[in-house]
Amino acid sequence: MTYSGAILDVDGTVVRGEQALPGTETGLTALDSRSIRRLFVSNNPTRPPEAYAEKLRAADINAAPDEIITAATSTVEYLRRHHPDETVYLVGDPGVREQLERAGFDVWAADEDAAEAAEAADVAVVSIDRSFDYDTLAAATRTIRGRDLPIVGTDPDAVIPAAEGNVPGSGAMIAAVAGTAERDPDAVLGKPHEITRRLALERLDCDPAECLVIGDRLDTDIALGADAGMTTVLVRSGVTNDARLARSDVTPDYVIDSLADIAPVIDGVASQYEP
Repeated sequence: MTYSGAILDVDGTVVRGEQALPGTETGLTALDSRSIRRLFVSNNPTRPPEAYAEKLRAADINAAPDEIITAATSTVEYLRRHHPDETVYLVGDPGVREQLERAGFDVWAADEDAAEAAEAADVAVVSIDRSFDYDTLAAATRTIRGRDLPIVGTDPDAVIPAAEGNVPGSGAMIAAVAGTAERDPDAVLGKPHEITRRLALERLDCDPAECLVIGDRLDTDIALGADAGMTTVLVRSGVTNDARLARSDVTPDYVIDSLADIAPVIDGVASQYEP
């Protein structure tokens, strides 16, 4: 198999917190030396690609903004397709709000005047919110139920790897809001949503059969590639351990300890994973 593109997860695959993971430089060099185009695709919706590029450069990983797609990228694309010119009610960090507003959406945050928000909102967007509390949940529940708002989640990650260990992610807030609203989200973007996959393949200009997907999550990274016939590679450097792998319905093509071990996969000499 000859590969022309690679979709790389970020947190838990190439970095943890603000530091590059061991083996990242070796793995990226292996891709570059074989002329495999790379694209970093993250389910973190809080930073725009420009800021993510700065984060990666601070970890000694060279990446341009056009080599990065985030969950906010796919959320904006979804809203443009399904809720153009509509007003957003947001449960999420300020960084998410900034990106939605930069894309042209009017945004009301959950901590603003509830009555005005309830009157103005057309669609609810739920994301990671580091100030999330009972009052936030109560206000969101009243607004969503009162207006029967569609619920759009930025990404499904219930936990995210950080320097201090795994911490709650967007999926935890989405579950809380959807649960109290007593309805399922209309869409949860990021990986493995098909919009994210389509954006990535278009950016790479790559056929799915010639694309690697490398990441630490089975239900997002590996599912993104498995649903489209890409070659999927799970790294053990993030949130997935052998116990989770054994329980999962999603099976990667390869399992490696870190990105440092990607060369044998690319060269076709690695053994495929067998459950």
